[in-house]
Amino acid sequence: MSKVLETRLEIDLKALEYNFNFLKSNLSPKTKMMGVVKAFAYGTDSIIIGKQLVKLGAEHLAVAYIEEGVRLREAGVQVPILVFYPQLEEIHNLIDYQLTPSVYTHRFLEGLCKELPHHEVNEIGIHLKINTGLNRLGFELTELDSILNHLEVEPKIKVAGVFSHLAASGNTNEIEFTKAQINKFTEAKTFFETHLEYNFLCHICNSSGILNFPEAEFDMVRAGIALYGYGNNPTEHKLLKAVASLKTVIAQLRTIEKGESVGYERKFKAEHTTKIATLPLGYADGISRIFGNGKARVLVNGKKAPIIGNVCMDTLMVDVTGIDCKEGDEVEVFGKNNTVIDFDIEQQTIPYEVITRISQRVTRVLV
Repeated sequence: MSKVLETRLEIDLKALEYNFNFLKSNLSPKTKMMGVVKAFAYGTDSIIIGKQLVKLGAEHLAVAYIEEGVRLREAGVQVPILVFYPQLEEIHNLIDYQLTPSVYTHRFLEGLCKELPHHEVNEIGIHLKINTGLNRLGFELTELDSILNHLEVEPKIKVAGVFSHLAASGNTNEIEFTKAQINKFTEAKTFFETHLEYNFLCHICNSSGILNFPEAEFDMVRAGIALYGYGNNPTEHKLLKAVASLKTVIAQLRTIEKGESVGYERKFKAEHTTKIATLPLGYADGISRIFGNGKARVLVNGKKAPIIGNVCMDTLMVDVTGIDCKEGDEVEVFGKNNTVIDFDIEQQTIPYEVITRISQRVTRVLV
C-alpha cells in the first residue's frame, strides 16, 4: 500500500486488450505471440498482466530472471515462460518450475548439463539466442557447430526455440541494418533446421519489428513495450493505448511572491506571484530528479502544469498559476490524457524507463 492512498498506478486491462489485438492484427493467424512481462510487466503488475495476456491468447510469456518466472508459476500461470537472463545459481528453480532458459553462452549450457542429472526430468527445452548485431548477448554464427556438441553430450536438452533481438527496428534510418540482422538470423535458422531432427520455434521480432518488418515474424513474435501502449517512435505511439496511468492528488496549495523560492537548493525562484501545488509523489516513487525544474508536466484539471524546483524523495511541486484547482483534486502525472511522451516534454528518456521505475510502494489499481 502506498503512503498516500490517493497516489496510485491505474492499470487498464481494456487498453491492454486493445494493444494485444492490434498487434495480432498485424500478424499471420498462425504466428504465436509471446507477451513480455519482465520488470513487473514494465512497471505495472506481472501477475495481473501475465494472466490477462494468457486469457487474451498469448501462447508464451517472457521474463528477465528466474525469480520472476517462479512468481508467475506460483500464481498459476502454466504457459511456457522464457527467461531471458537465467542465472547459474538458480538453475534448480528453473528446472523445478519448468521454465525455459534463454541460452547464450557455453558456460550456462555446461552448467545446465551438470545440473540435469540431479533432477528427475525427461527433457528440458531451451531457446538459443543468436547475436545478429545488437552485440549484447548471444552465440555468434561461428559457434553454431559447438552448440551441437553440447546437445550431443546431454540428449535431455532440446532446442525449443532459436531467437535473436533487433537493435533498431523502430528507426527508419536503420532499415538496411535490420534487414541484415534478419538475414543473419535466417542463416542460423537454416543451420539448425538442417542439423536437428525435430521442429523448434524461431523468433526475432520485438514490438517495433512486429509493426515494421512483417516479413520477419517467423513462428512467433515478442511483444513488449507496445503491449503497454508505447512504441519506439511517434508513429508507433499513436497506434496504441496507454495501459498505466499514474495519478495522485494535490496535498497542499500555496501562493508565493516574486523572489521567493521553491524546493531544495532554491532551484526555482518566482518571477511573479505564483500558485504552487505540492504532490505526494517523489523520486522514491520513481519520478526521477531529471524531471524537475520544468523538464516535465503533469495534468491538473485538464491543464498542463510544469514540475518546478528539484523533485524531492516523497514530494514534488508544480506551478498551477491560472489553473482552477483545490487541495484534494486529482492529478494525472502520466497516462491516457497525459502520455509519458507528453509528461517528458524534453524527451530526456524513453517510455520504458519512466514506467518501469514506478516503485512498488505505489498502489496498483485495476480500472
